[in-house]
Amino acid sequence: MHAVGIVAAAGSGLRLGADVPKALVPLAGRPLVRWAVDTLRAGGVTEVVVAVPAADRAAFAAVLPDDVVLVDGGATRTASVRAALSAASAAADVVLVHDAARPLTPPEVVGRVLAALEAGARAVVPVLPVVDTTVAVGPDGMITGALPREQIRRVQTPQGFSRATLVQAYGRLPTHAELTDDAAVVHSAGVKVGTVAGDERAAKVTVAHDLVLAELQARA
Repeated sequence: MHAVGIVAAAGSGLRLGADVPKALVPLAGRPLVRWAVDTLRAGGVTEVVVAVPAADRAAFAAVLPDDVVLVDGGATRTASVRAALSAASAAADVVLVHDAARPLTPPEVVGRVLAALEAGARAVVPVLPVVDTTVAVGPDGMITGALPREQIRRVQTPQGFSRATLVQAYGRLPTHAELTDDAAVVHSAGVKVGTVAGDERAAKVTVAHDLVLAELQARA
């Protein structure tokens, strides 16, 4: 099975308080994007395409292996993944879409996603259970009811798809549509999305506090 990995790395570093794109922010001496690429490869992905800010292509090329394909990302995550998907090898059987903002994702999670795809899944995402009480809140800030947490999961990346499924789903998606992730893209096309176990280490780095915690984990 030929797997291609797409890394969404075109986001800014504003919420991290960084003066470089988020994916270039260092973690234990390596940029976040390099952690993401290395994780995909350690998990069994053979080809990687990274969507980057056009103005920073040279900076990304300097920190990534020469055989990583770089493409100009779009104004949104959906646009960036669409661009990277167009650059992925047509020979790929499956596509894994990963966020550079999840640098400490263990390769085992990648392996579980690949195994599910090899077993015949068209779409699969790693998830974690919700352990806190979860409630719905109205416009006035008042609780309107409790949500059944046994049915709720936190979705992580990499998210995996058969290449044909993801290409077809993006082909049906309006050009300017923006969905939260690629599972939502294929779900909007009527495709059922399966799940595998995620990992707490695959937490997303969004604000400066997240980076501090990731630094502690990376150096542990």
